[in-house]
Amino acid sequence: MLCYCPQDIKKPAERSLEQEAAISHGRPVEETLGDLSPWDERNLGHTGMGHAFGPVQAVLITMASQDEIALFEDEVRSCYSHLEAMTDLVAVWDVALSDGIHKIEFEHGTTSGKRVVYVDGKEEIRKEWMFKLVGKETFNVGVAKTKATINIDAVSGFAYEYTLEIDGKSLKKYMENRSKTTNTWVLRLDGVDFRVVLEKDTMDVWCNGKKLETAGEFVDDGTETHFTIDNHECYIKAVSSGKRKEGIIHTLIVDDKEIAETFE
Repeated sequence: MLCYCPQDIKKPAERSLEQEAAISHGRPVEETLGDLSPWDERNLGHTGMGHAFGPVQAVLITMASQDEIALFEDEVRSCYSHLEAMTDLVAVWDVALSDGIHKIEFEHGTTSGKRVVYVDGKEEIRKEWMFKLVGKETFNVGVAKTKATINIDAVSGFAYEYTLEIDGKSLKKYMENRSKTTNTWVLRLDGVDFRVVLEKDTMDVWCNGKKLETAGEFVDDGTETHFTIDNHECYIKAVSSGKRKEGIIHTLIVDDKEIAETFE
């Protein structure tokens, strides 16, 4: 509601027939402003014609079409989706297996329920809309297709906890068991890095993601498992520690030099 003081209200000045016709028929004000009185300017301001005059301003409200509204909504969704994509990465794990160290990434949209699993940068699972925000996702990792499961649990309110299981065990428990059943060595030959893994239960030898062909033989103080890496003669020697708790000791020899074990 607009209020005017009495002193602001003045009797309109004499207008020409052309000005009267312009006001009554709504023609553009710019063509007929001439010497309009403040009274005319206020009336024009009330009707929303032209620009602002004196203390009264005209406000023009344009109703958006359905197409304009749809376009606006699409822009909002696009901005929201971009923001969500930037903030949906909730967990990253590095999992050491015989064929290499694998990176597992998990995206969880807590508004849309979206779930995306990446293994070594490759998308393994994508679910865009999930009404249930908790649950689990199961997939395979590595050459041996080791079973992995990501558990999604609600902690409190809108907070969630993400845990990774490998072969049905928590990642921590799995790695503890793995340290007892495997030996790992990292070395550099001719400017190239190599990761050698021995699986004690099967005596399989892996190097940079590939299982090597090996030849085992018995020696006086134990056994030797022979193989080659880029024309370098290698073998893993297994001897008894003489202690029950320590069991068998495995040592990697490359070009007649012992390689220190790596603890992952």
